[in-house]
Parts: sequence; C-alpha cells; structure tokens
Amino acid sequence: MRAEDILVPTPAGLWSPAAEVHIDPVRPVPRALITHGHSDHARAGHGAVLATADTLAIMAARYGADFAGTTQAIGTGETVRIGEAAVTFFPAGHCLGSAQILLEAGGLRVVVSGDYKRERDPTCTPFELVRCDVFVTEATFGLPVFRFPPAADEIAKLLGSLALFPDRTHMLGAYSLGKAQRLIALLREAGYDRPIHLHGAMVALCRLYEDRGVPLGPLAAVEGRTGGREKPALPGEIVLCPPSTLGDRWSRRFADPVSSFASGWMRVRARARQRGVELPLVVSDHADWEDLCTTVAETGAAEIWVTHGEEEALVHWCLTHGIAARPLRLVGYGDEEEGAAVEAVAPAP
Repeated sequence: MRAEDILVPTPAGLWSPAAEVHIDPVRPVPRALITHGHSDHARAGHGAVLATADTLAIMAARYGADFAGTTQAIGTGETVRIGEAAVTFFPAGHCLGSAQILLEAGGLRVVVSGDYKRERDPTCTPFELVRCDVFVTEATFGLPVFRFPPAADEIAKLLGSLALFPDRTHMLGAYSLGKAQRLIALLREAGYDRPIHLHGAMVALCRLYEDRGVPLGPLAAVEGRTGGREKPALPGEIVLCPPSTLGDRWSRRFADPVSSFASGWMRVRARARQRGVELPLVVSDHADWEDLCTTVAETGAAEIWVTHGEEEALVHWCLTHGIAARPLRLVGYGDEEEGAAVEAVAPAP
C-alpha cells in the first residue's frame, strides 16, 4: 500500500481513501476527523464528527449543540477501526483537546499533526511523539527566525511592567481559545492571584475550560457602560482581550492602557510596531523552528508533508537533511494567532 492510499490532499482538505473520511475539512463533508477546536480546523455542518471529548465540547460551545449530524468522542491513545484503517488519536499539546491523528493501513503509519507545540502548557495534555512513515506537519512558524523563549520568561516581563506602571491597565491581546487560558494559568503559576479581567469574548471559553477541569482562579468580566458613565478604569489590573480590540474604542475606558500582545508573531518586532504594541510577549501555541525540525527528525518518518505556514522553508530543511518532503499547499487554514478566525461567542457590551 502507498501513502496516497491512506491520505491525499483534496480541495476539501485531507482525505483518507482507506477510511473514507476527511481530516479537518474546510467545507461540510459526510464524515470528518477533527484534530482540535480552532475554527480553521473545526467547522460546523459535517454529517459525522469523531474527535476528543474536549474538542467536541469546544465545537458545541462555539457552534451550538447541533454543529454536526452525529458526534463520537475518542480518547487519546484509543484506536477505532474505520474502513480499512486503524485510527488513533494522540495528544498534540496545542490547546485543550488537541490531537494528532494516526492512520494505519497496509503496514504504513501516517500521522496528521494538526497544530502542535512541545513547550509545557498547564492547560492541556503534553505533546506525544508518534513514530510513523509519513508525518504531516504544520509550519506556521517554519522559519529560523522563530525561536521562542520560555513562556515563563515572557510572563515575568508582563509582571515586571505591572510593577513598573502600577497606575496603568495592562491590556493583553490573546486568541480566545487556548492562548487566553494558557496565559491565565501561567500567571497563576507565577504567583499572580488577583482577579484577571476578561473581554466578553473570553468569558464563555474560560468557563468551558474550568468546567473541563482546568482551574483558572478568580476572573471578572469587563462590564459595559451603566447610566451613560464608564465603568472603573482598572488601574494596575490585567485585562485579557482579543487582539483586534487593542487600541480601538473599547480600550479607551481603561487607565492609560499598556498595549500588550502574546503571540509567536511578536518575535518579529516590526509586527509589534505595526500593531502599536507597547509590550510584545513572544508566547506561541505552535512549535517554533527548532521544535518543528526536532519533531520531523524524531518521528523517524521517511517522508514529510508540510502544510499551512512557511512550507517551502521546512521542506528545504528536510531535503538538505536527507528526508523526502513536499508542500501540500492546502487552502483554508488561517492563523488563529492573528485573531482573524470568527469567534462564535457573544461580543463584549
């Protein structure tokens, strides 16, 4: 059996002829395997969805309980037979419920990583390396410039700024699913025990994380106007918000706000300047360049397929290290860290 008998790229996304199922399809399909709950991978409208219980809960929270015709939960490490393939989910370390998907058929092992990271994250199960023959890897930050510092060091920068500017509100831009909850957990680990204030778009997903067993400590929703007067300016407090709200009208209610943004893109200072970010924090929920290369090598895969991101750079690295590789050039997978994905949650007042 060839790898293409197990997995092929199509306009709808990755398709498995052996299992007759799509993985993270970009349009409604009869049967879908979903790696994680970010909206460029998990869409509504499929006939049947197989995913981890946490991912199914996230999809229900974002799209409504009837987001698919039928759903089935699978545990990490659990194997189910679908058509001619054995399908197993393994932790990806990207966000709550995220998984890599192993397809086995005809003696071949093909792993679709979805999005993944290898740095520790207190809000989700750690990445688990899976040996395989073909590894389908993301390359969101697939350039050598993207080497990320420990997230705890970036949290220390935020707390240092709070100490230096106790009269200013620190507005921290972060993606609402995964990044926001991780930042809160890291702040708690660093000893920050004050309430963390949330934009309305953050509230439902933080509540979901807590309902799924991830403690986040005291949180408070940022309220809107009452009687024509602005609510308190929150000097010296941390406000978590979508990156799109940094510097807009919503931010004007706060006390001389410090604009901060937590993203792997903050590794490029020009991006921080373009967005007017005063305190860039290099915190990513994706693998950086070194972890991408390390993972590719450690899987032992004879062939690497690269998708959504800097595909050509990682393909070149593989080829120069004697590993067969090709770009998939799949369309429809955005970068959630830019905050461009649609949030299926209520907007802030």
